[in-house]
Amino acid sequence: MINSPSEVIAITKEMAKKKYNTPFPKLALLGIFAGFYIGMGGLLSTMAAAGVNGIAEANPIIPKLLSGATFPLGLMLVILVGAELFTGNNAYLIPAAVHGDIPKSYILKNWGIIFIANFIGAFFFDYIFVYLSGVMKPEVYASYVAHVAEYKTALPWYQALIRGIGANWMVCLSVWLALSSRSMVGRVIGLWWPIMGFVVMGFEHSIANMFYIPTGILHGANVSWIDFAVKNLLPVTIGNIIGGALFVGSAYTYLYGKKTESKTI
Repeated sequence: MINSPSEVIAITKEMAKKKYNTPFPKLALLGIFAGFYIGMGGLLSTMAAAGVNGIAEANPIIPKLLSGATFPLGLMLVILVGAELFTGNNAYLIPAAVHGDIPKSYILKNWGIIFIANFIGAFFFDYIFVYLSGVMKPEVYASYVAHVAEYKTALPWYQALIRGIGANWMVCLSVWLALSSRSMVGRVIGLWWPIMGFVVMGFEHSIANMFYIPTGILHGANVSWIDFAVKNLLPVTIGNIIGGALFVGSAYTYLYGKKTESKTI
């Protein structure tokens, strides 16, 4: 059994109302946990891709496929265990706000809180469980993640923005697919393919980059924190908002949303 597109919109509206009524400390903690989980997916995908460097020159798609196949761990934990992810909320909150179930002003408040909390979680995981633990000190891992950080911050601004749109378009579609299933297996399968797809295609996810680029910096990448913030995080975040809020949240609210009797809170 699956939920129809209209039923998925109704589910997101109920989720948005619960988020609106969640106390700030709990909301922030859930955001920090999402940062942890995306960091876990980033670490697994980095190690999987770096481990095949020897065959990457002849088969460049292999490390991308391995990275894409393993990165969905992060979103699986966010969706199935429960956490607050900025990029998912770019789409989640739109139907409820458009139909007056939550105040429109709450969208920016939620995004701001969760964005900061996601960064705290991702960096904490990165610094403690990756850098201090030494799991990526071997040259094969350290050089790989340093190269990833340098590559991401060298993208032209407009390309980083466009890739940000593509990434969160696919991430939010994966969330919609997960919500369309009524079983855990169905949710995992639904979210796995689009997440793998955006990684393999080379699109840019702001919260994932909160793991990848700081990890690269800590492991010797020729990248400054200003480069990270201005050259990558800013354009990618703008692109993520467009991809999630416009291409998924707004589009599917228009196509399948039904206004209820709820009044604006």
